[in-house]
Amino acid sequence: MKSPLPTSAGALVLISALAVTGCATDTTTAEPAASAAFTAAADYPLTIDNCGFELTIDATPRRVVTIKSSTAEMMLALGVGDRIVGAAYLDGPVPDALAEAAAAVPALTNPLSDKVPGSEATLELEPDLIFAGWESNVSADGVGERSQLAGLGVSTYVAPSACKEPGYQPDPLTFDDIWTEIAQAGQIFDAAESATALVAEEQAELAAVVPDERGLTALWWSSGTDTPYVGAGIGAPQLIMDSAGLTNIAADTHDTWAPMSWEAIAAADPDLIVLVDSEWNSAQKKTDFLASNPVTRELSAVKDGRYAVIPFAATEAGVRTVDAVADLAAQLSGIQER
Repeated sequence: MKSPLPTSAGALVLISALAVTGCATDTTTAEPAASAAFTAAADYPLTIDNCGFELTIDATPRRVVTIKSSTAEMMLALGVGDRIVGAAYLDGPVPDALAEAAAAVPALTNPLSDKVPGSEATLELEPDLIFAGWESNVSADGVGERSQLAGLGVSTYVAPSACKEPGYQPDPLTFDDIWTEIAQAGQIFDAAESATALVAEEQAELAAVVPDERGLTALWWSSGTDTPYVGAGIGAPQLIMDSAGLTNIAADTHDTWAPMSWEAIAAADPDLIVLVDSEWNSAQKKTDFLASNPVTRELSAVKDGRYAVIPFAATEAGVRTVDAVADLAAQLSGIQER
């Protein structure tokens, strides 16, 4: 995968002794990266090749609009949440570890929008940077085209794990991609030392996870009832399941999330179903559907109640991915085999 790092003199250097490949053994039992030396102070202007779009950040961003939980939580984890002047499209509550910091940020306690905000509402906040969780957030259907916003003096940065173009999309997503993303965010926000500490903390937490060794198969069900939308083979769901010791029944689908028929799921009859929990599509609503649908109620996992639950905000790559692995692994310890 092409690593879209800054090309300035103060560029980050990722020094890693861990070649994470998405395999549960590699991501949880190997030694963590020996060094993540991201301590160089930011050297502005930073020129970054971000999802194939070249942007230049002239100075430390001070007024930031975040779109999606993953970007707001990245800033909170780096200790720069006070620079968020607007937050939109939040997917759920922040994790407990970030709750106190989030409570002190008015933009997070009073979000700008439940979905992608319009360009006018966003520009009224006079941001110098828009930090987007998806490429589509910074498009004509979102807050505006990146080139047009740049012409207005507003930089746009998309979480690299969400890049979709070949050569930029993680294929598959690995923890090295996530460490690099944290490091780059640390450079952008002039918080390199915080990024170094955060990477080291997450690597230690990941190394402490004990993956399940029973060879359990699993379905990751994100949304959809007529046609379920599931975690496929190259994104965050695959990385989380691999690292917790699960075999994804949709691993052969070359995508991050993808549709999969209930008939195909029934044929695979997974040992376990991972339910993505959100305010608009709760885990309880999902279990009620599974128990009532003529096809799904015959699944072994449904009959035996073998479910794990992951909050929606933890399902996209970012600072919560390791937490999601640890959470899932802990839940597996209480699940009996069929």
